[in-house]
Formats: sequence, structure tokens, C-alpha cells
Amino acid sequence: MAEVVTMPRLSDTMEEGTVAKWHKKVGDKVSEGDLLAEIETDKATMDFESFQEGVLLHIGIEEGSTAPVDSILAILGEKGEDISDILEGKSSSESEKDVKEESTEEKKEGKDEDKKEDKSEKKEESSSESKSKESTSDSSNDDRIKASPLAKKMAEDKGIDLRSVKGTGEGGRIVKQDIDNYKESAAPAAQTELGKESYEDVPVSQMRKVIAKRLAESKFTAPHFYLTLDIDMDAAMEARKSINLISETKISFNDLVVKAVAASLKKHPAVNSSWMGDKIRENHHVHIGVAVAVEDGLLVPVIRHADQKGLATINGEVKALAEKAKNKKLQPAEWEGNTFTISNLGMFGIEEFTAIVNPPDSCILAVGGIKQVPVVKNGAVVPGNVMKVTLSCDHRVVDGATGAGFLQTFKGLLENPMGLIL
Repeated sequence: MAEVVTMPRLSDTMEEGTVAKWHKKVGDKVSEGDLLAEIETDKATMDFESFQEGVLLHIGIEEGSTAPVDSILAILGEKGEDISDILEGKSSSESEKDVKEESTEEKKEGKDEDKKEDKSEKKEESSSESKSKESTSDSSNDDRIKASPLAKKMAEDKGIDLRSVKGTGEGGRIVKQDIDNYKESAAPAAQTELGKESYEDVPVSQMRKVIAKRLAESKFTAPHFYLTLDIDMDAAMEARKSINLISETKISFNDLVVKAVAASLKKHPAVNSSWMGDKIRENHHVHIGVAVAVEDGLLVPVIRHADQKGLATINGEVKALAEKAKNKKLQPAEWEGNTFTISNLGMFGIEEFTAIVNPPDSCILAVGGIKQVPVVKNGAVVPGNVMKVTLSCDHRVVDGATGAGFLQTFKGLLENPMGLIL
């Protein structure tokens, strides 16, 4: 008996997925555990293995197409088995229902407007609706853009104007191949004329949608406050230089920051906590999320038990996870479970900034670059290397004095880094 394989929910924030690649084609035998497809979520591209056995009878979502969680991904069954009832029951009926609902709403709106508008306006509206229906019907009107549903969806996702695509299907119909080829050949960039306004609408990626949703929720539900501190990095720079002279692993300043944060969290468990609505969860383990900039936005892979790891281990893990993040190969276990987050923009020349708390954390540390400035030491003005950090706190969990105490411990460790090495 045929079984439906639906679009899986591969992360807690996933609402829809994109089929990046199919590893089976219609007619292939599929065994339990076989790699069926690669699914792109809001955070990564993940392998999807089949939990069923049978022959692949139908592919419901083509490569490059996006569909909501629980949509028909594929149908497995016996060779030659009739699946028309499944397709009609799961796909067609839903489409017909949507069309009927839209039609009912249009009629209702039309009746309401008829009461308010005069006869001439009714005639214009009727003419407009008639043209609209003609443009979406299956007629052969020359003004209509003929395209398959898949091609329309792909063009919408990629921000391609169908009017600029030449169809190679029957009767000039635009098909999937035309959209793929259009992307590969890339239409010539529009020349911006002097004094002429222009713009381009870029489709919102799955990752950007989730970033927008989660950070908006955090910013407008968690009462933020910010604490900024200057740290003398002279000793940290000397320590790093000495370590890198004798170590095969070249330690970065970010590694020192991660290690110092981990050690500080053990001394200030209130900062290593989460707001749970009716309770505050004080975490005894230290899992530090390190924000990584990727093409579509931001990912936060997690260094687990960072307080128990040395600088070389932290360095290796950060590099490996950052590479996987940029290649969209992170697995859920590698981006979930953070108890504190670090966002470091120092390598981009940023001196100081504030960051939005990354749920479920109660704090996030924004790290700026090291800048050489005049400082006072032993009563004399001398050149010094200073790094600014800003701690964003959820006031429901962390008070000002608690956050300040954490920053003082963190500052002390970086200004006397032997405690991080021994």
C-alpha cells in the first residue's frame, strides 16, 4: 500500500523547507535508511533519509521548490500502484478548497462594493475582474504569460520577472528549465540612468524570516539594558604572542574571549540563566554560542562545555563549526542549547556595538576590535591597546549589579590571562 512521505520538520523554527537535491528519481527502489533528498531549512541543508520502503511513485516537490512542513514530499508504494486517489485527496482537494474560498471572498467583496459604487464603476470592476480571470485561465490569449505552476513558484522565490523569461515549452510556455537557465545565464544588469530612481525587490530567505521573527520577539518581549566596559588588552596580546610561538595551533583573540567568558559564567551562574516564564532556569553547564556571519544572515553554532576545554580545542571547534555554518552543513545538535552568546565584530573594524539577546539566553556579549589609544599607567600617558565590550541583558533575569560583576570578572581574566592558560 502506498505511503505518503511529508516535508519533515528538521528544526524547532522550521515552517517550510526547500528541496535542494533529490537522490532518487521516480521508479527507483527505496529502502529504509536510504538517502532520499537534501532539504534546505532556515539554518542548514540536511540529508533526509527514508523511514519507509518501496518504489518512488511520485515526487511532490521538485528541486529548488519550497513547501510548508507536512506537504507531500513523495509517495512510496508498489510498482505500478495507482496513487491518483492520494494525489486528489491530499493535493487537488486542498487546491480546490482554496480556490472556492477565494471565489467566495471575491463575490462577497463584489456585493459590498456594488452597494457603494455607481453603475459605471460596476462596469469597470466587472471588466477588470473579467480580464483578471482571463489572465489566470488556461486560454491561449497572447497577452497572458503562460508558465507552469512550478516555474511560477520558482520565479517568485528567486525574484524573476516572468515577462523577461523566454518559454521553451509547448506554445511558448515557461517551464522549470527556463527558470534554471535564466538564473545560469543571468540577465544583464540594468543600467542605472542618471537622475532615475530604481530598486530591486529581493525575496526573503528562510533564514532571514526566522532571524526577523526571533529577534523581534526578543527585542520587544525581553526588557534589554546594556553595560559597556573598556578592557586593557596589553597582557592578552603578549600572552597570545607567547602561546603562538610554541603552539602548533594559532590562538585568536576570539578564543581568549570565549575561554574568559566560560570561566566567568562559572563564577556568575545568574548570567548563565534563561527566562522560562514562570521560573528562571540556572544552567550548571556552559554552552557558548558564537555568532557567525553567513551569506543569508547569521548562524550561532555552539561550543559545548566551553569551561572544560583548552584554548586549542576551542580554536579548532570554532573554526570547524564556522566552516560548516558557511556551507550550510550544521546539524541541529550543533546550533541548539546555547546558554550564552558572543558576537564579535572586531575583525571588521567595529569598535563598539550592542547586540540583541539571543533566546533562550539572558545575555549576549558584543565584542569590538582592539584599538591603540593613549592610556594612563603609573601616572604617565602611554600607548595602550583597549577593547570595548557591551553586555546586553534581559532585565527579567539579570540585574545591573549582576551583569557588572560578570563583566568585572571577565575583564580581570583578560587583563591577567595566565588564569586562562594554567
